[in-house]
Amino acid sequence: MIIYTVESGDSINSIARKFGIPPLRIAADNGLRDPSKLTVGQSLLIMADSIRYVIREGQTLFSISQEYGVPLEEMLAANPELNPLNIRVGQIVKIPVGEQPERYSAVVNGYAYPSITPNALNCVLPFLTFLSPFSYTLTPEGDLVAPQDEELLYRSLRSAVMPLMVVTNLYDGGFNTETLSAVLNDAELRTKLLEGILREVRNKNYYGVNMDMEYISPADREIYNEFLSSLADRLHESGYILTVALAPKISADQQGLLYEAHDYEAQGAIADYVIIMTYEWGYTYGPPLAVSPKNEIRRVLDYAVTAIPPEKLLMSMPNYGYDWTLPYTRGTAARSVGLTEALELALQYGAEIFFDEVSQTPYFNYTSADGMSHVVWFDDPRSVDSKLQLVREYGIAGVSWWTVNRCYVPAWLIMQELFDISKI
Repeated sequence: MIIYTVESGDSINSIARKFGIPPLRIAADNGLRDPSKLTVGQSLLIMADSIRYVIREGQTLFSISQEYGVPLEEMLAANPELNPLNIRVGQIVKIPVGEQPERYSAVVNGYAYPSITPNALNCVLPFLTFLSPFSYTLTPEGDLVAPQDEELLYRSLRSAVMPLMVVTNLYDGGFNTETLSAVLNDAELRTKLLEGILREVRNKNYYGVNMDMEYISPADREIYNEFLSSLADRLHESGYILTVALAPKISADQQGLLYEAHDYEAQGAIADYVIIMTYEWGYTYGPPLAVSPKNEIRRVLDYAVTAIPPEKLLMSMPNYGYDWTLPYTRGTAARSVGLTEALELALQYGAEIFFDEVSQTPYFNYTSADGMSHVVWFDDPRSVDSKLQLVREYGIAGVSWWTVNRCYVPAWLIMQELFDISKI
């Protein structure tokens, strides 16, 4: 696997010749709808492990090895038919630059709305361990409102992907602090919720439960931990698993409604897997920023692995970016864009794509037809690969995608190259 950055003068055909693979393969692996259009700074996933290089005047295998940073021994091993003391102008040399280490065993979860298209679902199912249909919601009376999850359950189980029942405190338009608090602090409603979850898991053949309770009152921190412990015990008795989703904290005492009741140490001990929501630094109503900057993810993981066993941790990856209108005004909303859609915007306006080394994230600027300036932060093969490398670096269990409703082929292929994806 090689990730190539488009330069001025490149075409899909010239890049294909460089790597010795068909241009249509490059187009398919990158989800390019119009392969004739490329832009400077665009990154392409190349499913090859070498460059096809034509010897020029004055070059030697040693000079080429130095130019590409490949040890001479590897160059010789990749080109056994060449006499290194007698290479000629015009000869073809293979430069091995895409070798990957042994695949890392990893768990991959994907959240999906029931509105996901059959094509998008087919695109991602081979690369998942778990599918998490989003979501059951909670009422103040302790009842669960089910999503239209029947098709997702049927399709996931047929593909050897285990479905997880997602339970949220979404109510009346958002994550509702008061609704969850009312249920947790009423013994009868708390029991009703627990029994309702168990009933749905059994009736629908879920593999387990994914608790995604957000904006929990700090006063409810301990009672929520107790609820999770009781739920885990009941689930484990029947052979099911418990997963929890937690906000991206960098310390145990981090302040704020989003963070305080998310107890990394306690919930890490209770749950089988913990999904850390490492995204939304750049968000709808915030200033232009990378959605999931690698430097910020590192800060979260640095703390997380001290409080939660690494083999339980799943790092979140966003499958979207944002398009901000400039100049940014506080309170205005950015537009969510898919990763393929973001690239097509850059192609449409001929925008050069830049790469921020600190966040390991691409971005570009363009001027729309109405004369307004825009900046788009998104992810591409470079940033996806860079951030997925953190899984091996920190020795964590794997990743969780929010969401898989959009098919982004390069990300799934990169996971396949880096990971031996667990199947149950």
